[in-house]
Amino acid sequence: MARLIDGKQISTQIKEELKEKVSVLKQQGKEITLAVIQVGADPASSVYVRNKKNACEYIGIRSLAYELEETVTEEELVRLVEELNDREDVHGILVQLPLPKHINEDLIIKTISPKKDVDGFHPMNVGALTIGQPSFVSCTPAGVIQLLKRSDISIEGKECVVIGRSNIVGKPMATLLLQENGTVTICHSRTKNLKEVTKRADILVVAIGKPKFVTKEFVKEGAVVIDVGIHRDENNKLCGDVDYEDVVDHVSAITPVPGGVGPMTISMLMNNCVESINL
Repeated sequence: MARLIDGKQISTQIKEELKEKVSVLKQQGKEITLAVIQVGADPASSVYVRNKKNACEYIGIRSLAYELEETVTEEELVRLVEELNDREDVHGILVQLPLPKHINEDLIIKTISPKKDVDGFHPMNVGALTIGQPSFVSCTPAGVIQLLKRSDISIEGKECVVIGRSNIVGKPMATLLLQENGTVTICHSRTKNLKEVTKRADILVVAIGKPKFVTKEFVKEGAVVIDVGIHRDENNKLCGDVDYEDVVDHVSAITPVPGGVGPMTISMLMNNCVESINL
């Protein structure tokens, strides 16, 4: 039976460590502030924003909420981000994605100061990550690395396969695994003989965005499987990109959905917020 990699437990450990750090910073007269901007009232975005606010409160980070109408113009949003860039008491800025179609997401990401880009999406932070310089790292891939390390799963010298090449997960995930001395392959929709490639993996990270896509035919026996996906199945139950029931008895360790990668994303966002005070 596979070992379950418990993201809730590891995420709680990280939050406790951050709470202690924030307490020490407060004793030094330093207060960390995160500004969260939400445009419109998309239900999923509202849940994410609420979770982020709750995490801030728990750790001791001050959060400022900007809830804008869906009709807000691109110019108004840019102006707000620029104002927050200029505020010395604001250390991190987060614009909840997706944005309405009339707003250019790329422009908004580039408007956020790289020193306040706690999501790790700004091209300067992505570039710094690629060449191994200090930077804010996209929270989900950073969370996956912590899951592996804190579960005593060594990455060095392992064959690592990432399914998915998004800017938010797939590409930074591959870079981080490479930095930990893994041998990395990225697969995507045009990969030929996908199952043959994924079956080489000692560590398989799945971020393909298709519910229950990966079955045991894709997975080497005894591999470690990290499932980044989150969906609702035909019974409205949460599931991942991996067919968990099919794969679980075939692998050495696996993340569940929910309770695996998800909680780690917010913990790593909080970690980036704590780091932001030093920039």
